[in-house]
Amino acid sequence: MTPNEQLLHVALWALQAAPLFIGADLSQLDPFTLALLPNDEVLDVDQDPLGKSAGRVWQRGRLEVWARPLADGTLAVGLFNRGLHPAEVTVQWTQLGLKGGQPVRDLWQRRDLGVLPDEFTATVPRHGAVFLKVGKPK
Repeated sequence: MTPNEQLLHVALWALQAAPLFIGADLSQLDPFTLALLPNDEVLDVDQDPLGKSAGRVWQRGRLEVWARPLADGTLAVGLFNRGLHPAEVTVQWTQLGLKGGQPVRDLWQRRDLGVLPDEFTATVPRHGAVFLKVGKPK
């Protein structure tokens, strides 16, 4: 898999609260994959004690948004592009049942993106994903 496909795969795995099985010789993994797998923030989403899996909240062609409630009151949100070209994907807070400005954290970059008033938009690479944590913890 390409790096973008690996990000998509692991984000969807975490959103579904599913076990991750690595079917490869761990001693032969490339540096990108080795850095991807121990991301504590992504693992925390997968192992969230609420245990609810994600559902698709929006789709247009090969573009999708999935969301999952977390025990701390926030939402894990994946923006997916299964297409052949980079594409802009937007998630509106109303699609997630949220109102007003919401804090957003990029889980892959491990970086806060600030409080956004109504929505989040990103250019998602081909066969890629943007993985977020949205909302105010309880």
